[in-house]
Amino acid sequence: MHANRIYNFNPGPAALPLEVLEEAQASFLNYNGCGMSVTEISHRSQDFEDILNDAVVRTKRLLNLDDRFQVLFLQGGASLQFAMIPMNFLADGNSADYVDTGTWSAKAIQEVRIQGRTIRVVASSEDQNYTYIPRNINFNPDAVYAHITSNNTIKGTQWFEFPDTGGVPLIADMSSDIMSRPFDTTRFGLIYAGAQKNIGPAGVCLVIIRQDMLARIPPNLPSMLSYTTYASRNSLYNTPPCFTIYMLQLVLKWLEETMGGLDKMEALNRKKAQLLYDLLDASPFYRGTAAPDSRSRMNVTFRLPSEALEARFVQEALQNGLAGLKGHRSVGGCRASLYNATSLAAVEALTDFMVRFETQQG
Repeated sequence: MHANRIYNFNPGPAALPLEVLEEAQASFLNYNGCGMSVTEISHRSQDFEDILNDAVVRTKRLLNLDDRFQVLFLQGGASLQFAMIPMNFLADGNSADYVDTGTWSAKAIQEVRIQGRTIRVVASSEDQNYTYIPRNINFNPDAVYAHITSNNTIKGTQWFEFPDTGGVPLIADMSSDIMSRPFDTTRFGLIYAGAQKNIGPAGVCLVIIRQDMLARIPPNLPSMLSYTTYASRNSLYNTPPCFTIYMLQLVLKWLEETMGGLDKMEALNRKKAQLLYDLLDASPFYRGTAAPDSRSRMNVTFRLPSEALEARFVQEALQNGLAGLKGHRSVGGCRASLYNATSLAAVEALTDFMVRFETQQG
């Protein structure tokens, strides 16, 4: 581990690859010999357009996206997408299907209802406190789109097989597991991901949109709330979050050139998660909270015998160089976020600490 740095299990903003931080640090005062920082150069400059275009190309290459898809960079995080999606695609008289698997999908549903649009919640795991991913869902063939949240950071569940929507365009919030594994993109009409969990720092939202979806967008939307605005101008309608896009580009470069692509990234993510889940399953002291067949590889949620022990666990973990292990305020408990940049060494250090803590307190 680098001097003065600790192992970071924060759920977002989250760990970034050390190589990326070091490259950004080295270029911060003078990017590409231009005599200025990336935070200072014009978003209309060739240097920045090269950064943005490289991020687009690397996104397409990593996810094996064909020419039907366009890659955009927006502000407002995934939360703005909750509102933009129905604005752009869900006209009066039409309906969309939503699957409710926890806090963030519930927020997406709420944003549609605020606008008075019609949706059908076709499946929900609320009946078991969102601890599982619903199966065998009957989507409506007349739905304009079907919406899911691919990974649920708070409850620690994840879709491992995406649902068959019968040709209805699938829209997914992939904020917390984008670029963690390869998947078939062809059934998706739109994918969105706030960067701050798995592909960069906070401040930019990656949006991948299929061309046929653009044709459905009404012309009378406010400019900043229409995907057409960004798609027609290569995300440069107004000043984008330049430095954040630069950092995202460096993360994509790290994924391709250092990690060797998403197949290798997935193998490492499986190994990290399995190490921690094996410990939870073998322990009478720790208890995983997600159903075994729905357990997220990105966010491992667990409880200890008491809230007092959980507070002590989080405090002592930090004293041992392990940060970000407190569960979300809405559910309590503990959570270890194992995003791409969280190393195997970090997970090994965590499991070693957990064994010691159990021995001392159990």
